[in-house]
Amino acid sequence: MQTEITKLLGIEYPIVQGGMAWVAEYHLAAAVSEAGGLGLIGSGGAPAEWVREQVREAKKLTDKPFGVNVMLMNPESDKIAQVLAEEGVKVVTTGAGSPEKYIKMWKDAGMKVIPVVASVALAKRMERCGADAVVAEGCEAGGHIGENTTMVLVPQIVDAVNIPVIAAGGIADGRGVAAAFMLGAQAVQLGTHFVVSNECVVHDNYKKAIIKARDIDSRVTGRTIGHPVRALRNQMTNEYIKQENAGATVEELELLTLGGLRKAVVEGDVTTGSVMAGQIAGMVKEEMSCQELIQKLMREASELLGGKRFE
Repeated sequence: MQTEITKLLGIEYPIVQGGMAWVAEYHLAAAVSEAGGLGLIGSGGAPAEWVREQVREAKKLTDKPFGVNVMLMNPESDKIAQVLAEEGVKVVTTGAGSPEKYIKMWKDAGMKVIPVVASVALAKRMERCGADAVVAEGCEAGGHIGENTTMVLVPQIVDAVNIPVIAAGGIADGRGVAAAFMLGAQAVQLGTHFVVSNECVVHDNYKKAIIKARDIDSRVTGRTIGHPVRALRNQMTNEYIKQENAGATVEELELLTLGGLRKAVVEGDVTTGSVMAGQIAGMVKEEMSCQELIQKLMREASELLGGKRFE
C-alpha cells in the first residue's frame, strides 16, 4: 500500500525518522533510508559546515532519499538553508519556528519542504506558504513539544489542510502506526525508538536509560517559561522542576540545562544531562537494527489494517 508520502518522497515505507539534535547524524539517517524509510540528519544548533559534511557522508552510505531537520532558532539557520540547497538534499523538515523565508529557495532547488507543527493554525499557514506536507507532532514526543496530544492534533490538522500529514509523538509499534493512519495520517515519524537502534551512535547509557524507562518516567520542564521540553526523569529534571515551581528566572533555569543534551548523548551523563525521550520510552524493550524496526512496524500495522501491505 503506497501512500501520498511514499510517492512524494520516493521511499518504500511511510516511516520517517525524527531529526533529533545530537542524535540523528549521518550513520542513523543513512541506515533508515537504506531500510526503506526516510532518514533525517538533525542539524540542531550545529554550524553550517558540519551539516554540509554530514550530508556528504550520508551520500557515501546511501543513494536513497534522506533529509535534514533545520532547527530555525539556530543562529546559522540562514547558512544551513543555503547549504541544503547547494548539496541537493531531497527533503527538509523544520522546527522551532516558521521556514517561510527559505521555502522558495528550497522549492527552486527541487526540495520537498515538511515543517513540524503543533497547531492547526501553523499547519494552515505552512500550506499557504507552499509546504509539501506537515508533521503533526503531539506532546507525547520527546524534546521540544506543544500542548495537544497526537490523538487530537492529527485529525484536526488532517481536516484543516489538503497536503499530506505525518503523525508524530507516542508511536512505538504497529498499533501506533495503524492508529495514525486511522486518524488520517499518510505516514508516521518516530524518534525515541530509533535512538535505541544498532546504528544510532549515542552513548550506551542513553540507550539503556530508554530501555529501562517505565510509563511514568518522562517529565516536562519549562512549561512556565513557554519552552516545554520532554525528557526522562533524573536529577536534572527534578531540580529544574523544583526551581521552576519556586519562581526561578529564565536565566537560572537555562543554566541547569546548558549543554545538557550533549552531556547525555555524547558523554553518557544520564544523571545531570538531558535525556530527551518520548512517553513511549516505556514501550521500548530492546535494541534492534533500523531495518528490523521498520519491518516490525510495517508487519504489525499491515495485520491490523486488514492485511493491507505497505508496498
